[in-house]
Amino acid sequence: MERAIVHMDLDTFFVSCERKMNSELKGIPLIIGGGDRGVVASCSYEARFFGVRSAMPIKMAMMLCPQAKVIKGDMGEYSKLSHDVTKVIEEKAPIMEKASIDEFYLDITGMDKFYGAYAWTDELSKSVTKETGLPMSFALSVNKTVSKIATGEGKPLGNLEIPERKVRSFLNPLSIRKIPMLGEVTFNLLSRIGIRNIQTLSEMPPEVLQQMIGKNGLELWKKANGIDHNPVEPYTERKSISTDQTFEQDTIDIHKIRSLMVGMVEKLAFQLRSEQWLTSTVTVKIRYANFDTETRQCKVAYTSADHTLTRVVKELFENLYKRRMRIRLVGIKLSGLVRGTYQINIFEDTVEMMALYQAMDKMKKRFGEKAVMRCAGLNTKTK
Repeated sequence: MERAIVHMDLDTFFVSCERKMNSELKGIPLIIGGGDRGVVASCSYEARFFGVRSAMPIKMAMMLCPQAKVIKGDMGEYSKLSHDVTKVIEEKAPIMEKASIDEFYLDITGMDKFYGAYAWTDELSKSVTKETGLPMSFALSVNKTVSKIATGEGKPLGNLEIPERKVRSFLNPLSIRKIPMLGEVTFNLLSRIGIRNIQTLSEMPPEVLQQMIGKNGLELWKKANGIDHNPVEPYTERKSISTDQTFEQDTIDIHKIRSLMVGMVEKLAFQLRSEQWLTSTVTVKIRYANFDTETRQCKVAYTSADHTLTRVVKELFENLYKRRMRIRLVGIKLSGLVRGTYQINIFEDTVEMMALYQAMDKMKKRFGEKAVMRCAGLNTKTK
């Protein structure tokens, strides 16, 4: 039986959220992002016409489109609207994976027997727009890679169906930039040897690609040939990552504990970014010398930034630690995770901050997590 995998994507999600809240923003060039030194988180199609793109410095975007209206954005409100969309899809889809705050994969294999896979998906997409007021694009194909690429090609609101017999003819003329997870470095490497479209890439011997790119070479070759056996992973809100540290001796050294927690946050935030997660809930745990355990948590706008999470953890610890008793253990948990590639809080941070995180992550991936660390998180002895 031919698989039926759907990729659904909320069109210019942040822009659509702002226009839902303020109808006067419809039809005008709109940029969502930080201040003068910030970057573009999202932009409307009217702004894209002038060359504005996501992750572009705000100053450059305003030079290209000076008439654009800039809005800082409200990630908390966007998260609520994303949750509303998730509920609509979750109630009707047999298997749903939430890939990010505005992207979903569905496995509706076998639906043709009862209703028609494309017709069912089209009806679901219209239901999302009707119930939430947010426009949505989708594509239906035989796997996640092809359906995601097809969604991008069909935007805005051009819903495509790519059956197995048409996969190669659909992919072949497209730029290799369209392949999910193909980064700028790999694109430049392949471009230098004349590989710019997917057909040329698909015809390369996979062994050569592995020699050039490493272990990801075979996966890239498979995607270029429309091969992707990855399943749609059922979505759950309960995913979390956590860490805790037990002291060799119970301590009341608050400076030592704060330094430890900085290092713990740095480790967890790097894991978030490496695995492309964003967290919305932070929990801090304390276990006292008498084994009493207390926790406190708070909601945050989706993020994976060390400095944002560190600030929240410090505030939670200060509010939690009231007994002035020796502490045996401290722990941090990040939960309410969704897939996302925003490496830092793009609504508040600067281009320089983005570059710093990218450079730090690159060094850690190459030389290990301890290759570069914040001074505040060093020299803490734990069990």
